[in-house]
Parts: sequence; C-alpha cells; structure tokens
Amino acid sequence: MTLACEKAGREAGSVRLLLATKTVAPDRIRTAIEAGETLIGENRIQEFAAKNPELSGLKYERHFIGHLQTNKIKDMLKYDVKCIQSLDSMELMHSLDRRLQSEGRSIDVMVQVNTSFEASKFGLNPGDVFSFLKELKKYDTLKLKGFMTIGLFDSDTEAVRRSYTRLREIRDRAISEGIVPPESSELSMGMSSDLETAIEEGATIVRIGTAIFGTRTSNR
Repeated sequence: MTLACEKAGREAGSVRLLLATKTVAPDRIRTAIEAGETLIGENRIQEFAAKNPELSGLKYERHFIGHLQTNKIKDMLKYDVKCIQSLDSMELMHSLDRRLQSEGRSIDVMVQVNTSFEASKFGLNPGDVFSFLKELKKYDTLKLKGFMTIGLFDSDTEAVRRSYTRLREIRDRAISEGIVPPESSELSMGMSSDLETAIEEGATIVRIGTAIFGTRTSNR
C-alpha cells in the first residue's frame, strides 16, 4: 500500500488499511491485530458473534462492511461496531435511527453508492445520493463519515477507475454544495485487486482481504 501511495503522490498515512476478514479464522485475525493492524471489517453479523470471544481484550476498530438487513440491527449493535459502511436505503436509515434512539447512542456511517450500476450490487444509485444525504442530515444518531463503493470487477483498469472517480466526484459535490460538512470526506473503495487504482482516485480506506489472508477457501 505504501508503494501505491507513493506512485499516486500521496502520503502513506492518508490511506487506512481495513482488513476484510470474511471467513478468516479468529486466530489469524488476532495475529494481524497483534502485528499492528487495528481496523477490521466484517460482512456478516454471525461472524462478529463467532469470532468475538477469541478477539476480546484486543484493541481494534470494527466496521460493518456487508449488506445490513433491518432485522439484524439489534444483533449488530451488540459487537461494538464503530462504523457501518453500508448505509444504502431510507428503510435502513430510519430503522437504525429508531434503534439507536432507544439505546441512547449514535454510530458512524458511510453511504454506500453503486457506482458501477450493477444489478448484483447493493448501494444507492448515484442519482439518488443527494436527496438521501439531505434526509440523513435529520438524524443526529447517524454520524456521516463519508462514502463507500464496491468497484467494478473487471480487467479493464479504466472501467474500474470510472467507478471510483464517480464516488470521489459525488463526495466533492456534496461538500462543495454544503450538503455534507468537509469532515464527511472518507472514501472507502478498493480491494486487493485494484487498490492502486482506488488510491490514485482518492481512497482513504482500502478493504483488503485476499492480499493478506489469501484466497478464501470457504464461503460460509
């Protein structure tokens, strides 16, 4: 990642590495944390639950990076999740707010945008983002930190780049028009196969799994 930052003319400290730990055994995650990695992302609530006992007592930050169903909100909030990177619907926004109000707390969120326009992916259509952000401003329980996208999975680097450029442009417009404050500037984008492109386009968080833990052998 340091080399990718240097190539893009950016400081290495301007990009955070999030370990995407879907299906990764807790002992391997513990090793990574003890080696100095402090940002962990899970896609599934049941994996938080299964891994929590072995990872308890370690100092690290948990993000939820998968699709969050409204009926799983209560369970997700049990595991000290710092940020939900996948806020992608009005229904989820409203349900999260109700639950957080009942618990007297708030949580960091990122708005997920489907910048590749793929039907198989979750996320807001880019054209719906600004009205969504205006609604989000009404909820004190949801602290907007920035935006997330899952890039186009394609061998065409420039096609992948466009999906990341689109997210950066959405972020920049939202800030310049005063829809969101300047501090809501995080861009979570890029994975093992395309992190260099994502960093060139302004990623501040890259979600890396395969490059660290190897190819998943299970999809449980």
